[in-house]
Amino acid sequence: MAIRMRTAHTAALEAAELRDARALLDAAFDGDFSAEDWDHGLGGMHVLIRDAGGLAAHGALVMRRVRHRGRWLRTGYVEAVAVRADVRRTGLGGRVMAELERLADRAYDLGALAASEDGGALYTARGWQRWPGQVHALSPDGIVRLREEEGGVYVRPALAGPLDPDGELVFDWRDGDIT
Repeated sequence: MAIRMRTAHTAALEAAELRDARALLDAAFDGDFSAEDWDHGLGGMHVLIRDAGGLAAHGALVMRRVRHRGRWLRTGYVEAVAVRADVRRTGLGGRVMAELERLADRAYDLGALAASEDGGALYTARGWQRWPGQVHALSPDGIVRLREEEGGVYVRPALAGPLDPDGELVFDWRDGDIT
């Protein structure tokens, strides 16, 4: 079986595709992929790559709002990226990211994601920029600084143009991890 890539909105995915994606993410994150993490990846566009072994790679792009310099930017936020263990380092993650980047660049003011130190190298090699400034969230109690997230947020200024690194990023609120 050849490798097949499918891009579709959450609403267009079959129940089996959603089950397969969740199972892949649970395996890839060694069981450390919470119900809130799963929820964060729903409601947007998914990229699924299948091979003879089943679902080999997945990633999602969901819409969020991020305020920068007094302007709320429509942000394509990358979530739930995983590659099956037996096909890692074969380029499938890059194919998923290329499609998510294409969508973000065409449809959003900004692309954003959060990554670990290890994952950051992958994203910077793809042209993502580590955000050097402050990171905040608009919480139910007002704007709060997220110091623990600083250094782990990456941006891809699509339609917004260059961002001011002296400005802050204020993410919309969501349950679980904010970024």
